[in-house]
Amino acid sequence: MKSQAIAQGPAAHAGPDTPRARDRAVKSATARPAVRRRPLLRLQQSIPRKVYVTLSILGFVLPLVAWELLSRSGLIDTMFLPTPGDVIEQGWTWAHSSLAQDTWASIVRVVSGFVLAACLGVPLGVFIGSFKAVEGFFQPINDFVRYMPAAAFIPLMILWVGIGEGSKIAIIFIGVFFQIIVMVADVVRQVPGSWLEASYTLGATRGEALRLVIWRGSLPPLINILRVNMGWAWTYLVVAEMVAANKGLGYAILQAQRFMNTSTIFAGILIIGVIGLLFDLFFRQLHRRLFPWLH
Repeated sequence: MKSQAIAQGPAAHAGPDTPRARDRAVKSATARPAVRRRPLLRLQQSIPRKVYVTLSILGFVLPLVAWELLSRSGLIDTMFLPTPGDVIEQGWTWAHSSLAQDTWASIVRVVSGFVLAACLGVPLGVFIGSFKAVEGFFQPINDFVRYMPAAAFIPLMILWVGIGEGSKIAIIFIGVFFQIIVMVADVVRQVPGSWLEASYTLGATRGEALRLVIWRGSLPPLINILRVNMGWAWTYLVVAEMVAANKGLGYAILQAQRFMNTSTIFAGILIIGVIGLLFDLFFRQLHRRLFPWLH
């Protein structure tokens, strides 16, 4: 007994009922667990929502601050780089004159050219990606034409379509039609062949496999393709409104360039960017609504 007490030493006299032991137990029970901070730059890993929103806001605010500082530094003449305040003031003046009319005219042109290109380009891209015979006939000429600048077709559009709205819509159509075809065809080719084999095993016909397997399998990335090409359609707006336009955001930018009104040029560019961002958000929300399991 005495040897056991000696072997246990001080621990034998510090049982669970001693004040020191009770203090250690309370501290260990109330201690907060260590918080593991997730690094922000992990490959393809999510970050907290608040951090994401904060970074998104900073992505807009910091360039504006840099723009303000640069324009007020005197390094660049304000005739060439107006301050954000001057641009906002000019945009406010424009809003009380013809901004609504110009904005609506540009939206109609861009959406019309984009919808026409999508209605024709998506089915053709699906067939090119699905059938090698169709690919052999259409793919080479499509790859050839899609590298031609849309602006080069302006004289032909004036001769063929005239100087009305049709020529402006045609320029936007040409700018995105051939890109939609090649992107849709690439997405269709990525549909796993095992899906088709499984559908044939279950008795599906060629039309059913095309509609239920290839089309539905390609639909999620197809929405993203349309979102990207809507952005491209807006980039052709100024080029399209070079064709005898009398209203529109691109037309206003071109008119401001003739008179060195850079505030209006910046205002028009920013307005086009805001409208394009709204369309982008629309397609993102549509993708989330249609395919929630991918988010």
